[in-house]
Order: sequence, then C-alpha cells, then structure tokens
Amino acid sequence: MRHSKGGKKLGRTHSHRKAMFRNMARSLLTYGQIKTTETKAMELRKVADSLVTLGLRGDVHARRLAYKVLENHQLVKKLFDDIAPRFQGVGGGYTRVYKLGLPRLGDCAPMAVIELTRREEAAATPEQGSKEDRKSVV
Repeated sequence: MRHSKGGKKLGRTHSHRKAMFRNMARSLLTYGQIKTTETKAMELRKVADSLVTLGLRGDVHARRLAYKVLENHQLVKKLFDDIAPRFQGVGGGYTRVYKLGLPRLGDCAPMAVIELTRREEAAATPEQGSKEDRKSVV
C-alpha cells in the first residue's frame, strides 16, 4: 500500500525527479517565473516553498541545506540576501501557479506558470513613462 507516500512520480526514477526539480528550482529562483506542466508546477511548489523557508531562517545550517538543493553559491546568496527578505513576516504562500488556457502543442499537456508571489518591482518592470507622455508622442 502507498500510505503516506506523497508526491507524483511523473514517470521518472527518483534520481531523475530529484535532478529535474533541482533544475526547475534553480530556474525559478533565477528568473522569478517559469512555464511548465500543471503537475510539475504543483510538485515544484513544495520544493520552492521549502527553499524560501530556509532562506527566512538565515543561519549557516539553512544555507548548507539550500546548497544541497541548488548547488550554486551565487544562487544561495541571492536566495538568502534578495529573495527571502521579500517574504519577511509572511506565513507561507511564496509561490503562485497560474493554469494556462492552451495546452502544449506536441502532446496536449495542460500548461501552467509558476512564479514567486513577491517579485522585484524595480527590476521586473521597465520604465514606460506615463500615459500622457505616450499620447503626446503620437
């Protein structure tokens, strides 16, 4: 029986799943959002939320545990110095999953976008000017 064995297998071995979620977590922390299938996004949410929780702890042991997953010193530094402080005082819900309307063309798999809920406002949105400035140009 499969009692208390959480998580989807996704048709992969344990080592392949582990490597896939490590790569996806690195991409999510690097870019802030990624596009993947709905099932992978739901499973990745568990990994990403635990990484942000480690970042909120902020001690040396938490850094070492995060490094075991991310395997990149610069990404661990970004997690602890840039990403985790944005979620200070928040009790969870560090990621958001949006289901996309159109499936993937090749196999008709349902797609989704997973993103961090609090993103960098200054770096994420470029300056476009006010509405009046755009009207005067036309």
